[in-house]
Amino acid sequence: MTAAADRATRAPAPWRRIDRAAGGLALDLGLYAASAAFAAVTAATSTLPPHRAWGSIAAFGYLVAALAVAGQLAARRRDAAAPLAGLPARWAVTGLAWATTTLLPLLAQSAQRAAGRTDRAQEEVVVVEHSGNRLAETGTPYLGHDAIAALPADERLLGYTPYQPGMALFGLPRAVADGWWTDARVWFAVATALLLALAVRVLRTGAPTASGDPAGGGDRAAAVLRGIQAATVLPVCALTLATGGDDLPVLAACLLALALAATGRPGRAGLAVGAAGALKLFAWPVALVLIAWAATHRRAGRLAAGALGLPALALLPALLVDRDALVENVLRFPLGHGLVTSPAQSPFPGHLIATTLPGGRAVAAALLVAAGAAIAVRLLRRPPRTATAAALICGYGLLAAILLMPTTRFGYLLYPVALLAWAPALTRPAPASAAP
Repeated sequence: MTAAADRATRAPAPWRRIDRAAGGLALDLGLYAASAAFAAVTAATSTLPPHRAWGSIAAFGYLVAALAVAGQLAARRRDAAAPLAGLPARWAVTGLAWATTTLLPLLAQSAQRAAGRTDRAQEEVVVVEHSGNRLAETGTPYLGHDAIAALPADERLLGYTPYQPGMALFGLPRAVADGWWTDARVWFAVATALLLALAVRVLRTGAPTASGDPAGGGDRAAAVLRGIQAATVLPVCALTLATGGDDLPVLAACLLALALAATGRPGRAGLAVGAAGALKLFAWPVALVLIAWAATHRRAGRLAAGALGLPALALLPALLVDRDALVENVLRFPLGHGLVTSPAQSPFPGHLIATTLPGGRAVAAALLVAAGAAIAVRLLRRPPRTATAAALICGYGLLAAILLMPTTRFGYLLYPVALLAWAPALTRPAPASAAP
């Protein structure tokens, strides 16, 4: 994928025509209406209490957003240039939708949890808060093998912290005080909002495209909105942030890194994706693709300094305090060699192969390695020359990895969906000397 990838995202393909129908409002209406139905079904049928609680509030939030878009469509029929049907109004409805389908259920569950409800958070919230407490007390967010083995059998899963050390920072407020505002999800949401706002600002004020179009004008401005919708109000993201949330700051930092790359700032892009990599391993493939992109502009070293340096710095204290605990949590447990197995068992191809075929785990691992090797060869032979191409490679590559991993979950799909939706919003780096 090279410059042709950028042309492909701008081509009048059927999906692009659907995206532009009625000035984008037709797809907005479909998104909110389908999301309302999904939330209602989740409220009625989910076996997870936090998910049911999310659905019972989010269904009404999506319905309100859908009704608002219906009003916008009516205004557009009367006057195609009506402000109510314009892009600023679409941004306002998106903000309303995020507030009512993500922030409102998140705050409600945080308050209920602080009042004593133990079924108002997914396990990852508890894990992150415990890791923050351990970081404050011992200097490492991880428990060692022996410490986990000493826990009661039904508590060992929560003893593992399968994240990079930076994730424990979101658990530090809970180590200081016990209240709704110290819930890790609150800080996940704050970080996500700040990073996405910065990404939008970067694209709006960044360098112009090769054709001279401003980064925030015309179709590109609408594409930025669509990318933000995919990362915020899409149910896979809204549900995840309201009930668990640890993936959303990682995703937002990756989107910011791509925006910085698109506007010719490889050094800052490296810092953004490096911050994401210090939180979770899912950002590391994005970092490698961005390094390949930077190499085509002779700035690989500048980007790699942050992309690889920040995760290394985050790992160093945990490595020095307790190396075995780090290995147990970050390597052994995700690879299936911990004292307990991960509950992430969504029925994607990799999981089905691993659990139904003789020697299935080895077969699934081989397929995953083969897919990774194919992407690596592609990066070496034809590295992405634009941020758009880099986003597409990241999106499709992560989609393949999620489908082939023996241990995975549906929520991880938020990464490829948001990355692919973000690609049309990205611009070419300016040909002149780029900012550091």
